[in-house]
This record gives sequence, C-alpha cells and structure tokens, in this order.
Amino acid sequence: MAGILVAVFWAILVSFLAVVLVRLAQTLRATTKLVADVTDQAVPLLADASATVRSAQTQLDKVDAIASDVQEVTSNASALSTTVASTFGGPLVKVAAFGYGVRQALGRRTAPEPEPEPARDRGSARRTVIVGRTVPSARGRRRERRNARGQKD
Repeated sequence: MAGILVAVFWAILVSFLAVVLVRLAQTLRATTKLVADVTDQAVPLLADASATVRSAQTQLDKVDAIASDVQEVTSNASALSTTVASTFGGPLVKVAAFGYGVRQALGRRTAPEPEPEPARDRGSARRTVIVGRTVPSARGRRRERRNARGQKD
C-alpha cells in the first residue's frame, strides 16, 4: 500500500511539474516572439534616429559657420566705426565748434543787447508759450508731479 501511495504521489508531482514546464515553454515562446518583434521595429527606428542626428550635426555645422561669419562682420563693423569716429569725429567736432563760435559772434554784432528784465517776485513763475500752450519754466518754484488720478508720483 505504501508503494501505491508513493507512486500516486509521484504521478501527481510529475503531472504538476509537466503542467508548469508546458506553461513555462509557452511563456518563453511568447517572450521570444516579443523580443523578435521589438528588434524588428527598433532597427528601423534606430536607423531613422541616426539619420536625424547626422542631419542635425550638418545643420549645427552650418549654424556654427554662420555664427563665426557674423562674429567676423561684427568685429569689422566695430573696427570701421572706430576708424570713422577717429578720422571724422575730431575734425567734425572742431568744424561744429567753429560754426557755433561764428554764429555767436555774428549774432552779437547784429543783435542789440537785450534789456535786463525787471526783478520778479517769487510768487510769479516764468512761462513760455509753445504752439498755443503755456509751459511753466524750469526755474522758480518746483511743483510736485501728479498723475492722472491726482496722486503724487
């Protein structure tokens, strides 16, 4: 009886192990198929990514060349402006100063001396009329600036 019991137990154990091995084989077949499908899809994607990286590298090389050209043009423009300023700047300032001096000298010869204005009291501010508007003078009493709502700035 003990032999039959061991044989039945052994048969159940072998059956259980056979079922586990069959399921493990199915899982391994599914895994193998999945890996093969992923490989089939990944290879073209990697080729496309490689082509994209090569194209981006080509574009970056072009941008680098353009940036170096822009830097060269900028340095040339800076050198040109420095040259123009040093070449024409000094003489132009001198000509302008000479012209201003001549205008002042001719203005004093032809225009009569202005009469001194009478002294004004502190209360009245000097005003200038420009295109129909009265503008207060910068001299005299300072007024606080107010915005559109009447608040101090």
